[in-house]
Amino acid sequence: MSKAKDIKEDIIEEQVDATTNEENVEVKELSIEDTLREELGQEKDKFLRLFAEFENYKKRTSKERIELFKTASKDVMVSMLPVLDDFERALLHIEEDKESEELRKGVVLIYQKLLTTLSQKGLAAMEVKQGDVFDSEIHQAITQIPAPSEKLKGKIIDVVEKGYKLGEIVIRFPKVVIGQ
Repeated sequence: MSKAKDIKEDIIEEQVDATTNEENVEVKELSIEDTLREELGQEKDKFLRLFAEFENYKKRTSKERIELFKTASKDVMVSMLPVLDDFERALLHIEEDKESEELRKGVVLIYQKLLTTLSQKGLAAMEVKQGDVFDSEIHQAITQIPAPSEKLKGKIIDVVEKGYKLGEIVIRFPKVVIGQ
């Protein structure tokens, strides 16, 4: 009987070992499955981050391109500003001379055409008048003179040179004289 008992105990031990091995195999399978799920989650996260980064890159480059197209003519506009200033000076002097009325009309027409063309390309004059408050962000002070009245202290007395914007960007700040 002891042999039979030993055999039964061996069989029971083998069954217990088999059950334990099956549980270990299931645990290993679950851990492999969990590992794969975790890896899949990490890969999905990497993909989503990469996709979001790419979308941000596309938005940034398209925004930069739009800005570049808006200000591509900046150099041409800056080089045309002295010509525009010369036209304005010529118009001031022609106004005084009443004998050359036809010449004045021709110069005014050319000036208007130039001004219209430049404004269609985005150029706009900055409006600055005598008595406006001086702002160092948008004005360039050339000099300070004693204010003719108390009201004009710290304000613009005279505009020496007009300022211009190309779209929203200031390409030339107005040069002003301020009261002290």
